[in-house]
Amino acid sequence: MSSSAAIRARAARIVAQVATQGRSLDTLLAAESSGTPQERGLLRSLCYDSIRWYIRLDALLKRLLSRPKQPLTPELHALAIVGLCQLLYTDVPAHAAVDETVNATRLLQQPHAAGLVNAVLRRWQREGAKLAALIDRDTATRTAHPRWLVDRLAADWPTDGEAANFEQILAANNQRPPFWLRVNRLRCSGRAYREQLQAKGLEVVDSRDDDHTLLLSRAVDVNELPGFAEGLVSVQDAAAQLAAALLAPQPGERILDACAAPGGKTCHLLELQPDLQELVAVDVSKERLVRVQDNLQRLGLAATAIAGDAAEPSNWWDGREFDRILLDVPCSATGVIRRHPDIKLLRRSEDIGALAEHQRQLLARAWPMLKPGGRLLYASCSVLRAETAAVVAAFLRGNEQVRDVTADALSVLGAPGLDVSVRKAAGYAIATGTAGMDGFYYACLEKIKG
Repeated sequence: MSSSAAIRARAARIVAQVATQGRSLDTLLAAESSGTPQERGLLRSLCYDSIRWYIRLDALLKRLLSRPKQPLTPELHALAIVGLCQLLYTDVPAHAAVDETVNATRLLQQPHAAGLVNAVLRRWQREGAKLAALIDRDTATRTAHPRWLVDRLAADWPTDGEAANFEQILAANNQRPPFWLRVNRLRCSGRAYREQLQAKGLEVVDSRDDDHTLLLSRAVDVNELPGFAEGLVSVQDAAAQLAAALLAPQPGERILDACAAPGGKTCHLLELQPDLQELVAVDVSKERLVRVQDNLQRLGLAATAIAGDAAEPSNWWDGREFDRILLDVPCSATGVIRRHPDIKLLRRSEDIGALAEHQRQLLARAWPMLKPGGRLLYASCSVLRAETAAVVAAFLRGNEQVRDVTADALSVLGAPGLDVSVRKAAGYAIATGTAGMDGFYYACLEKIKG
C-alpha cells in the first residue's frame, strides 16, 4: 500500500476525531511526527482544508450517497470528506485523489467500503456542479459555517455600506492565513532582517512599522526563518502586533499582562520598551505559562511569570498598582477561524454567553489593579459584539472613572487599513481580512484621576 494512501487514512482518522469527538486539530497534528516533511505537509493540508470546508463537504456527501441516510463509521465518513476535499479544494490530480482515497479504506480496515468511496468520488466528477448549485443556495452551507455563527455575524456586521460586512468575514475565514512576522528590534533592524529573508529566497509582500512587521508570500517552517532560534524574529499576526503599540509602554513603568500565554504580546511589549521597571505575565495555566517562558528565553527577554487566575487577583497580586494592563481575554476566537478552522465545528452558540460573562468578570477584577491615569487595553480575537463592544460598553456605563481613548490611540498609531471614522461602538473592531489582518477587537480604557 502506498504512503499516499496512508496519508489519506491518517487524515481521515484526524478529521473524524475533530468532527465527532471535539478534539483540537492542532493538538492532533502536533502528535503526527512520522513521514517526510513533504508527507507531513500534505497531511496537514488535507486536514486543514477538510475541516475548513467540512460543513459544505458534509452536505455534498449526503447528496452523493446512493442512500443518503446510510450509516457510515466516523472514519469512513471522514475519508469520504477528505476525498471530496481533494477534488474540490486542492491541486491533487483527480485520478490520484480518487485512487489513493479508495486504497485508504483498506488501511482503515474497511476494504468492503472501497466501492462506496469510489462511487461517491466518481459521482462528484459527473454531477458535482449540479449538486453544488443546489446546496449553495444556503449561505451557511456555501461558506461552510455553522448557521448560528452566520446569523450572529450578519447581525453584528450588516451589509450597510461600512468598510466590512459579514459576507466578507465569511469569505476571509475560508482563506489560508497570511504569514506575518515580528522582527525583534532589540536584536535586529527591520531593514537588516528583510535583507536576510531575501538572501534566503523568502519574498516579503507587505511591510509595516519600519519593516519590523513583515508579511511573507507563503508560510514556512519557523526553522527556515533566518535567526529564529537566536531570537531575531517571531511569527505573529499584524492585528495582534497592534496590542503593544496601543498599550504604549513607557520607561520605568510596571505592566501587567493578565492573560499572557502563549506570550507573543508579552514579548512584543518588552521588545518595544526594554526600559520597563517590571512586566508581570500571569496565566491561569501552568502548562501554558511554560510557553511564555520559552518565548522569553528564545528572544533574550525577562519578565515575572506568575501562574494565577486573572479573575481572582487576591490569590497572587501583591497590591501594587500597575501603570498599564493588557487584558487579552479568553474568547470564542471567531476572528482567527482561518488559522483554526476547527472552531467552526467545536464552538457552540451557547458558549458565547458564558464567555462574555467571564470577560466582564475579568475586566471588573483587572480595573482596581490599574493606577489612576493608567491605561488598560481590552483585547479579544473575537469578531462577535457580545464578547467585545458589548462588554466594554457595559463597563463604561457602570464606571465613572473610565474614559474610552481608543480612537485617539489608533489615530496616533496610524494603523494601516483601519478607519476610525466609521467607529460606531465602544473600542474598535477589526473585521477578519482587513488589511491582511486577523479579526480582532481593542478598547483602550484610561482611568480618570481624582
